[in-house]
Amino acid sequence: MEVLEIINLGFFEFLFFCSIILFASFVRGFSGFGFSASSVSLLSFILPPKEIVPIILLLEIIASFLMIPNIWKKINWKFVFYLLLGVLLGTPFGVRLLSILKPEITHLIISITVLFFAVLLLRGYKNKRLNHNISKFFVGSIAGTVNGFGTLAGLPIALYFFIIAAEPAVIRASLAALLFFTDFYALVLAFFNEILNYTVIYRTLPLILIVPIGVSLGTKFFAGSSKENYKRYVLYFLIIISIFGLIRVSI
Repeated sequence: MEVLEIINLGFFEFLFFCSIILFASFVRGFSGFGFSASSVSLLSFILPPKEIVPIILLLEIIASFLMIPNIWKKINWKFVFYLLLGVLLGTPFGVRLLSILKPEITHLIISITVLFFAVLLLRGYKNKRLNHNISKFFVGSIAGTVNGFGTLAGLPIALYFFIIAAEPAVIRASLAALLFFTDFYALVLAFFNEILNYTVIYRTLPLILIVPIGVSLGTKFFAGSSKENYKRYVLYFLIIISIFGLIRVSI
């Protein structure tokens, strides 16, 4: 009970929180991204986004760190560099949009865009000609903007990797590495904006024990999946997240 008092959550709220973090960790371990996409919306039923986001950022950094031994050799650092450059420049613009646009509008734009491209990719669309540095920087800028107002940088980048027909192991590893840097960057911004505080840290500590379990299960599931199944599962996940986003906006 002392733990629940410190983190200021009821028993069932804490149990719900743990279940969502376990699922999000599994998604991250399997796909290399999707931790925020599969947790923030659901956790917003018990906590405001301002309190959820720093917790998720801390847990995402831990998840990426846990994946490093398994993914290191598969990371495409050239991809990561140009995408990260775009993200760093796009994030402040996204933060600015957050203060101008209503959250419903931003989530509507993200959901419709992701849903459109995910369905297109399921139908076999790909374009390897987009595999050049300018495109990487441009996609990184879009991801940074999305990250600034929605903490969903992984979604457009995952779509881009599928469009250029990258290998699943490279997609997973490069996404996890990239998100480690973007999450750390966002966490620093959160600290200077006084969003990261002792309550956030107290709430994060018991959840740290859950992340390795989910990441490990997700990693094993990835190891047993074929290239086509990986693509199909990730795209279905993106479609479900998009539809959920549209439903949430319309309620």
